[in-house]
Amino acid sequence: MGVELLLDTGPLVALLDADQPQHTACAELFRGWRGPMLTTDAVLTEATHLLSADSRGPARCVEFVVKGGASVVHGGARRFERVLMLLRKYADGPMDYADATLVALAEELRTEHIFTLGRRGFDTFRWAGRRPFRIHP
Repeated sequence: MGVELLLDTGPLVALLDADQPQHTACAELFRGWRGPMLTTDAVLTEATHLLSADSRGPARCVEFVVKGGASVVHGGARRFERVLMLLRKYADGPMDYADATLVALAEELRTEHIFTLGRRGFDTFRWAGRRPFRIHP
């Protein structure tokens, strides 16, 4: 089993919508990744909302998870506490709730790999206090 890759909203939307400019790059990375791909409920919620312009979009998003495209890692009280701390820490920056859930999950799993199109945010965010993310693609 390979290294975990945390899936953010942008690549999930790009994977499921061939009209997105980053679709090809995201699809290539998705097909080539050999480890588990993990995400959070918050990312899934954002993606279903962004895909809702197409009546089939939200269902395709959930189907992606059901068919094993990514696993949703559910959090508990400890993760919510950490998310709150992160949202306060990055209040002046580009962090939203979904980003905070991914940073907290990265800390729990001790992984630095993030599949995101949000380079500006994840270039700034640090997991475990000071560790930078390895951004894919």
